[in-house]
Amino acid sequence: MRTLISATIVATALASAACADTFKWLTYKPQGAGDAQAITTQWFADQFAERTGGKHQIDIFWGGSVAKAREIPEALAAGVGDFGDVITPYFPDLLPLNNAVGFYIPQPMKTQGVGEAMATWHKDYPQFGQELAQQNLHAVGFRPLENYGLLCTKPVRSIDDMAGLRIRSYGFAYPALIEAMGATPVSISTSDSYEALQRSVIDCTPIGPALARGWKYDEVAKYYIEVPFGASFGHIIAMNLDSYNALDAEIRAVVDQLGHDYLMEYSRMLDEDDARVRELWQGDLGVEVIDFPAGELEALVADDKVQAVRNEWIEKAKALDLPVDDIVAKLTF
Repeated sequence: MRTLISATIVATALASAACADTFKWLTYKPQGAGDAQAITTQWFADQFAERTGGKHQIDIFWGGSVAKAREIPEALAAGVGDFGDVITPYFPDLLPLNNAVGFYIPQPMKTQGVGEAMATWHKDYPQFGQELAQQNLHAVGFRPLENYGLLCTKPVRSIDDMAGLRIRSYGFAYPALIEAMGATPVSISTSDSYEALQRSVIDCTPIGPALARGWKYDEVAKYYIEVPFGASFGHIIAMNLDSYNALDAEIRAVVDQLGHDYLMEYSRMLDEDDARVRELWQGDLGVEVIDFPAGELEALVADDKVQAVRNEWIEKAKALDLPVDDIVAKLTF
């Protein structure tokens, strides 16, 4: 998290002040990725220029050209950029409250529901925003991931079929949940998972259709099981807090509304990606989609280890005087 940013980059990037006509957006995503994140990042920038009558614009620094994924919060906080993508699960110790969804897998909300829940919590509970403000950041929008199932190299038709499988694991909730399934959690990075599936180092990975296609995992794993993990939370679209506070009332209103509209546009595009990939799976890609018995995964929430993970977040939240009942209600079946 505390990766040093070169003095040259800082000196160059600090030329973008909040009151300037041009704002900088820092992202690790390549411009040519062609996925919902890349397309809607450009959509946000285009809409910002349009809604400000061309008086202001956002320049997007793609592909980690200014700051890599794990450097972005620090770079934004230092004023190297004005907007940026903060991958919330990468910073569990820095942002425990804003990682609430990561402690609650499975949970019942889909992509748009998770984004709307995050927006509501930021509006109703100042502790969420204060956690970011301590890092000189402000959330202007939210980018959840898609609804997740399980992509496997062999068919899985019930919880019994999971016994002994090696399943990719990460974050807080997945290790405990995978053990409750009777499987073995294996910690492997996203970039290494293709080879791990191909070489049978792992049998399955939690993922959604669009991401599975994007990483081409579906070339080596041909069974997608509709395990109802729910949507994972992915990214906060953050601003440098000083940049946000320096906006005049008119531009701030544009940014705030865009943050809301962004979730709608992103969710719509993600749904389209999901439908497109499922069509490809039915065709030449030959991926079998398998329904999972209702209630079997949800029953595992009662497992002691799964509950211990959830209670860990509750204790962190209570320590910050956050009333947890309404939040937990959203995250439980």
